[in-house]
Amino acid sequence: MADEAEPKLDDEKVTDALRLVIDPELGYNIVDLGLVYAVLVNDGGVVNIVMTTTTRGCPATNYLKEGARDAAWSVPGVEFVDVTLTYEPPWSPEKMSSGAKEHLGIADSGGW
Repeated sequence: MADEAEPKLDDEKVTDALRLVIDPELGYNIVDLGLVYAVLVNDGGVVNIVMTTTTRGCPATNYLKEGARDAAWSVPGVEFVDVTLTYEPPWSPEKMSSGAKEHLGIADSGGW
């Protein structure tokens, strides 16, 4: 019965926590910027995050990875976090949410 009182850990809770991580150069959260490619919650509270940066060699890479790790750790039920950085597929502005594009003044006209 104790399990029913505790909210179930899922990828949505972790993704919401990741929205607290703000890219210092763009001033917007990493989820809506499209930098988070996958959030997987596995048995035992193990969370795998696959993410990227806007460019290879981004000076904020460690900050963003550590921020993602710490944000995921803040979610109740998380026991371990692994953050993997990838550049496949490469990030582009089309991966951003409409809110992020609006915040940054980018027209959603495509043609990236």
